[in-house]
Amino acid sequence: MTLRAVLFDLDDTLFAHRNAVDAAILAHLAAAGSPAADPAAVLVRWRALEEHHYHRYLHGEIGYLEQRRARAADLIAEPGAPPLADADADAWWEAYLREYRKAWRLHDDALRCLDGLAAAVPGIRFGIITNGELDFQTTKLDAMRLTERMHDVVASAAVGVAKPDARIFAIACERLGVAPAESAYVGDRLRTDAIGAAAAGLIGVWLDRRNEPQDPERLAEAQTLGVLRISRLDELPRLLLRQDSRP
Repeated sequence: MTLRAVLFDLDDTLFAHRNAVDAAILAHLAAAGSPAADPAAVLVRWRALEEHHYHRYLHGEIGYLEQRRARAADLIAEPGAPPLADADADAWWEAYLREYRKAWRLHDDALRCLDGLAAAVPGIRFGIITNGELDFQTTKLDAMRLTERMHDVVASAAVGVAKPDARIFAIACERLGVAPAESAYVGDRLRTDAIGAAAAGLIGVWLDRRNEPQDPERLAEAQTLGVLRISRLDELPRLLLRQDSRP
């Protein structure tokens, strides 16, 4: 196998999305005059709302703005109160996003990983596959100085199909001019990223930063598909070089 391309998920793989979200929601609530009495519980609630409503958006149940409004309403609306007006939800989101942008950072191993791969595999091509809106994700890439390192960025909203559908991985490989078998894909979600990529014919790499519990059947599926597991991006160059040396 000759490795010609490595593609990455963005949020919580290269970009420290959860850290930024946690900092932003607490700062925003405090600035709005309603600091969290139990910050840990608020963060758990906000992550659950993101997971629920964002996946409704990815599945086409609601639009992008609607999922934002639903998340805001579910977090701040009082029981029995009238529904949050769209204008109020939008204003809440704009204030939250200002705090979110202040907290944008790359994971500390992201650039080392890219530099290590580029040094080890001359001519390696890099890309992003992300479930989201192209403009918003590109803004992050620009701010983090990653845009110039990527040969292409594939966002689900722009191509009409989302991970783990094999078609989005095929689109990315075609746009990079590589075969799936010549490519690896790295992401923090076992099913959406690693299993999806492996099922599409790429080397699927699961970045398990938090060592959180997983469904045993999902783990067995990953093992059957040959998914590789790492806990930090620092481990990726050596891991992929071992794969690249196989006949």
